[in-house]
Amino acid sequence: MSLPVLIAIVVFGIALSVLAVHFTGGSKTATLGSADQALSRFANDFPDELATAVRLTVDSRTAFLDLGRGRTGIVHSVGDCFLTRIVTPADVVALNVDDAGTLSLRFADFTWKGGRFTFADEADAGFVTAALAPAQPDQAKEAA
Repeated sequence: MSLPVLIAIVVFGIALSVLAVHFTGGSKTATLGSADQALSRFANDFPDELATAVRLTVDSRTAFLDLGRGRTGIVHSVGDCFLTRIVTPADVVALNVDDAGTLSLRFADFTWKGGRFTFADEADAGFVTAALAPAQPDQAKEAA
């Protein structure tokens, strides 16, 4: 078999495989339809945790749950699945909020570094920022 024919067969086979994955739902992105769905999904992984408030992002891909005692639950879509985490301010490496209310988070966890999250309500962005803001050394001294 000549090399050009072999290359054509390989390229066609790869393209066919990619199309098959796409059309069978492999490229679908999961979204959260409501706060109840976020609570339900979080409860699958953490059945003993009780959330008092849920804040969804505009794109419905992420929910932040208030768990109390300085902990925040996160439900975030990754492809067609959901990733769940419980984080504290100690887990946050960087936190920035821009004028549009978009929150940028970076976590110390190497399995999920964080991302950019936009909320429809500035109060929601403010809550998540306050809940995850790392304690400043000056504030820690004042509290002691």
